[in-house]
Amino acid sequence: MVELKAIIQLEDLHLAQAINYLEAYGLEIGLLINFGNTSLQFKRVMKPNKNHSQSKNQ
Repeated sequence: MVELKAIIQLEDLHLAQAINYLEAYGLEIGLLINFGNTSLQFKRVMKPNKNHSQSKNQ
């Protein structure tokens, strides 16, 4: 999944939205790209591993 933005600054809200897209489409990894800043911003987005976080809590 590749999500393109043209905003001043990427925020946690945009990252959460990209993660929701991954979960909705059943994808494991994505790329969030922002062209709206003075320099290109990008983040690799991965769906949270629920099994990994559960095993840490046990």
